[in-house]
Amino acid sequence: MDGNKAPNVTGVDSPGRRTVSSLCGMCAVRCPIQVEVEDGRVVWIQGNPNDKAMETSLCAKGAAAIAFEYDDERPQYPLIRTGPRGSGQWRRAGWDEALDYIAEKLQAVIEKHGGKGIAFSDRGGPFTDLSKTFIKSLGSPNYFNHDCTCGRNAHHASKSLFGMGRTDLGMDIKNTKHLVLFGRNMIESLQVKEVKDFIGALSKGAKCTYIDVRATLTASKATRFWMIRPNTEYALNLAFINVVLGESLYDADFVNKWVVGLEELKAFVKDTTPEWAEKVTGVPAGEIRSAIREIAADRPRVIFHPGWMTARHRQSFYTSRTSHILNVLMGNIEQTGGLIISKGPGDYGVKGLNKLESRAPKVEDPRVDGVGTKFKHFDSGPGLLHLLFPALMSGDPYQVGAYFAYRHDPLTSLPDVEAMKEALDKLDLLVSIDVNYSETAWYSDVILPESTFLERGNVIAQKSGAKPNLQIRDQCISPRFDSRPAWWIFREILRRLGKGEALDFEDLEEIWRYQLEGTGVSLADLRAKGVIGLVSKEVRRDRDTGLGFKTKSGKIEFVSPVLAEAGLPQFAPFHEPEAKGAGEFNLVFGRVAYHNHAHTMNNPLLNELMSENALWINSAKAEDLGVADGDTIEVKANGYSAKGKVRLTEFIHPEAAFMVHGFGRTVPLQTRAFGKGIADQRLMKGKLTSYDPAGGGNNLTETVISVQKA
Repeated sequence: MDGNKAPNVTGVDSPGRRTVSSLCGMCAVRCPIQVEVEDGRVVWIQGNPNDKAMETSLCAKGAAAIAFEYDDERPQYPLIRTGPRGSGQWRRAGWDEALDYIAEKLQAVIEKHGGKGIAFSDRGGPFTDLSKTFIKSLGSPNYFNHDCTCGRNAHHASKSLFGMGRTDLGMDIKNTKHLVLFGRNMIESLQVKEVKDFIGALSKGAKCTYIDVRATLTASKATRFWMIRPNTEYALNLAFINVVLGESLYDADFVNKWVVGLEELKAFVKDTTPEWAEKVTGVPAGEIRSAIREIAADRPRVIFHPGWMTARHRQSFYTSRTSHILNVLMGNIEQTGGLIISKGPGDYGVKGLNKLESRAPKVEDPRVDGVGTKFKHFDSGPGLLHLLFPALMSGDPYQVGAYFAYRHDPLTSLPDVEAMKEALDKLDLLVSIDVNYSETAWYSDVILPESTFLERGNVIAQKSGAKPNLQIRDQCISPRFDSRPAWWIFREILRRLGKGEALDFEDLEEIWRYQLEGTGVSLADLRAKGVIGLVSKEVRRDRDTGLGFKTKSGKIEFVSPVLAEAGLPQFAPFHEPEAKGAGEFNLVFGRVAYHNHAHTMNNPLLNELMSENALWINSAKAEDLGVADGDTIEVKANGYSAKGKVRLTEFIHPEAAFMVHGFGRTVPLQTRAFGKGIADQRLMKGKLTSYDPAGGGNNLTETVISVQKA
């Protein structure tokens, strides 16, 4: 093992000017890009024109990648903690020393608890075959990703109806006639392709109904905007369904053929009238009726977005579920301008990638979070990370002694930082592998610097959709510092433990060749183009005989045996939020188009655009508090308080207060972001294990804060 030399992909050090096809890494979308390199330095980045949907487009975050690459405020070499956790006391280590240290600690954990005593989390996405292979090779079932704070409620809602997950139903936005969005702020939480489709649809005459507690940039593009009371969108969906069924506005042929449980739904919504919904949502009954009639007139080319980040409140699952029920009632499944069932290579009769995970030994132990055993209605793939922490505290069902956080920052993404730290202190080993000094990295025992996305290649990604494709992240330049790619880090740890069979490859190109074997796609062609489609023509499933729903009945289950077996209601009664006192607000959070949650706050360019967040509150409510725009305010919740700036606007609901997520950084080496703004997750004390019992997602918008002038 050579711990001193960073592994490079062939050709990366070639002199002169070259063009590299790759994938952006400035957010979790991972858009296809083209990178211009001149004499070993990145000089230009744009969207990859070989991807027709992408063309040469790039967002502000992607454009700031060069600034990130040539910034020195990131981990440059392995660090081993020398003082108490979180103290910032480190010593520099070589790779051999750091990896030997980790392997020794892991061996002790395995001897004491077995392989199951190790946990691992990442950001999810197209490269998880590598992550899962690593943790599975260690003998652990405990792979997690970030989705408990993102899309788990929407995922499980989709599974309960179709037997298919959140990403198994794509949205044909570019051809829709009416798009209904519940807080899905497309313009600012942006995916380049999705935004292009959205704006393209509007330019062709499509309509958009946007529903949120505040007016976002997406609201400015909508043809209808309702400022709804926080956490009440489920009631609005029930009123929509009441009108659709009461006035027979649905696709009866499709529903009668493919739906189980229509009569039960009719009985449940008989009293959820628009007049009832107006009292709890604030949306006028007449507007609810006219809107749903207008939308239904455009069926099947309408989409009710089931939500992206729906880890919001304890009824988010039913919000997503009823959004999908409305999609079904519109008959938009496998229809142009509606929802398209995603297909993998096998659906077209072609071979997909060979999986690295298939090379790892099978793991028999149950998950530590109880997903798949205690909680059989939850998808066991990525589990529910927030349920790891009570297991760390109690040792039930067993003790976990080591945890890897790979490009993932739970101390920023999950609620109640101090409760998480208390649980993490039970660990014998906490390792962060990252390109940033994350909050979790700063609390770790070892920081391993991963090479940036411009400095490393990744395993090849296979993406399902209307037409499946393969995508590659290729290395553009050599690492500037003493960093390594994840595949090399994982391989070296496994080799030290004698568990390296699954990742026993000498270089990344050997991994690529293994993945591509039998696909008919050449590595040279894929590297040249960056994106290769596996089929030339889209094929839709037969709406009469072959939609292929993966439920017990083979149909869309408004009444789901999965929910019944879990003791959960099919259609839950709506629970109205509690009234707020003077100076109290529901805390909500979100994004701007030029920051990616907590990953970009210290970026030299993006920090100039927004260096700290402000708390939005309604102008009329601010008058009662004696607060003026730009004042310093004190925000309190559950015994925690923080100070920051206030932004007054009439474009937010009087019961809500909003801030951009990711600020309030505590790592002093991030000098631009350090100490600026408020960290919303720190205000969510007591919410770590508060989650939607049907969907599994965290209740991130049920914290009530009080605001006063500082």
